[in-house]
Amino acid sequence: MTKDLTIVYMAAGMSSRFHGDIKAFANLGPNDESLIEFSLNQAISAGFNKIIFIVGVDTIKPFQEKFNDSYKNLPIKYVMQNFDKDKRDRPWGTTDAACTIKDVIDTPFVICNSDDIYGNKNFQTLANHLKESDDDATIGYVLIDHLSNSAPGNRAIFKTKDDYVQDLTEVLGIEKNNLKKTNTFANDLCSMSIFALHPNTVKHMDDILQTFKNNNKNNRKIEALLPNTISQLIKENKIKMKIYPCKQNAIGVTVPSDVEIVKKRLKDEAN
Repeated sequence: MTKDLTIVYMAAGMSSRFHGDIKAFANLGPNDESLIEFSLNQAISAGFNKIIFIVGVDTIKPFQEKFNDSYKNLPIKYVMQNFDKDKRDRPWGTTDAACTIKDVIDTPFVICNSDDIYGNKNFQTLANHLKESDDDATIGYVLIDHLSNSAPGNRAIFKTKDDYVQDLTEVLGIEKNNLKKTNTFANDLCSMSIFALHPNTVKHMDDILQTFKNNNKNNRKIEALLPNTISQLIKENKIKMKIYPCKQNAIGVTVPSDVEIVKKRLKDEAN
């Protein structure tokens, strides 16, 4: 019997650096697929057979218009990430986004960004893991290969032991040509926000989130970040997370000029 696996995309936000457009809809595949369609095709080829989009007030209508309720005959569910605009300037962060699925997720799943291409081999690694293990899992990406040449970047850096994550620390303002400044190293393993999780993990995350919200109810901007929450669960022995080395580098789109670069790269890889 085939085990159901869900692919969950965080797609609640719009990008100011992308002229307010939805990066996931940029057409950059070899056959003019959008970024999100290209990523979906990779996930589906790895065995994922259910789809959830975590959307926000600005993205729900465009996503529903593009996909309706299925993609390649696989069912799509939409869940909303909401926030009180009277009390908040922005949503509560990626942990909050992940926890929106707690009442609808009923299979092991991978959660990831909707505007990154992770590679079919990495999806396959995580799909195989979820079919065989009750532990959670992630992919570790080599830091130097996932930093921009033009601007500092933020990355969550892994600390590992025996192929399991011990700690995950968000490091801000990492400069590719000056790693020393942030005490990071070229071969450090970093997160590209792709995690293989089980439904029970979401319940643990939501417990942390509710405490976080209560402790920060007067803060209009603070966010609960998924790497921090996962790290806390590991330290509290609530979950175990295996880390696999990346088999393909992640490809991201930050600004509109990246689209043609990525399009050429994907075309070259397809040939």
